[in-house]
Amino acid sequence: MSNEPSTTPRRQSEIYFNGARGIRPRVPIDGTRLEDAARGVLSPLALSYIAGGAGSESTMRENREAFERWRIVPRVLRDVSRRDTTRTLFGRTWNTPFYLSPIGVLELMHPEADVAVARAAAERGVLMVFSNQASASMEACAAAMGDSPRWFQLYWSKDDELVDSFVSRAELCGCEAIVVTVDTTWLGWRTRDLELGSLPFLAGQGLAQYLNDPVFMRKVHDPLPGPAPAQARVTLGALRTAFSQAKAVPGSTLANLRSGTSLKAVRRFTATYARPSLTWSDLAYLRNRTKLKILLKGIQHPDDARRAVDAGVDGVIVSNHGGRQVDGAIGSLDALPAVLEAIGGAMPVLMDSGVRTGADVYKAIALGATAVGIGRPF
Repeated sequence: MSNEPSTTPRRQSEIYFNGARGIRPRVPIDGTRLEDAARGVLSPLALSYIAGGAGSESTMRENREAFERWRIVPRVLRDVSRRDTTRTLFGRTWNTPFYLSPIGVLELMHPEADVAVARAAAERGVLMVFSNQASASMEACAAAMGDSPRWFQLYWSKDDELVDSFVSRAELCGCEAIVVTVDTTWLGWRTRDLELGSLPFLAGQGLAQYLNDPVFMRKVHDPLPGPAPAQARVTLGALRTAFSQAKAVPGSTLANLRSGTSLKAVRRFTATYARPSLTWSDLAYLRNRTKLKILLKGIQHPDDARRAVDAGVDGVIVSNHGGRQVDGAIGSLDALPAVLEAIGGAMPVLMDSGVRTGADVYKAIALGATAVGIGRPF
């Protein structure tokens, strides 16, 4: 809780007193041990998608090394009996200085996927950013959150009518901001997934926002540009994929298989998902389209930060997508100070990528971040 008088943090006391009764935490406290435990229960495909990064994964390593380079210098004999962990942004006060970054395909990790995360976020008063690649629709997540704060992450697709529909749904769901992810107009070269030949979207996973969208589903049976794909040889793997696709689409699994709706939905997604031609000039379209706050996620260069100010957006998120897009990129925390200087206080600056501990959150806030996003840990 924020501004809470206490001599020992309640959660820490709870763990120790439970330990005195022989009860230990079910979930590892240390992030490294949590990841090790996940390796023991996740399928290779799930682990690859969640834990992997681009190329040699040097950007993932750089994210962590950046946090190690910046050190905390403690000050003492200050009254810390009351601690205020709240952050206020866009007129909304959060209980914590961190928020939940958008994570796709959460069905790989939990049977209730995004809805389970939404319930937990609402219970703790933590902002959740709904993923564009969610395993549960934004409507289902919003229903689980009451009036708890939420934003929507937008991957700007080739279909502007679909972009409009996503934004309209986010508005109706009570989302207070649109987070435009600008570093993924093309999927990163993710070697772990490539070596397994695994992309969850092709199995219909992580497509809930699309499969529950009226515009997308209305267009599913429309012909796509270009030649039709060649007929592939039927294999056991292909049958498993077809069944997974059919289960993901609302309605009867058998009917989806017979009609070809599920396969057509996946093909339409792959044809429209990313928009490599996206430029700064496109932002005016979105600004005119919605009154919600607009943040750009994926800013690392100070010149891009200045352009964001000129574009009239409401905030930026310093991020390298957790190292999943560009191999060899600068660590997110190292990029933060220059972006903050370029922004000059003109708008909020948030950050994510590589955050693993409370100390990491503290360092980013101390450097000037308004709030800090966590992803892989949750």
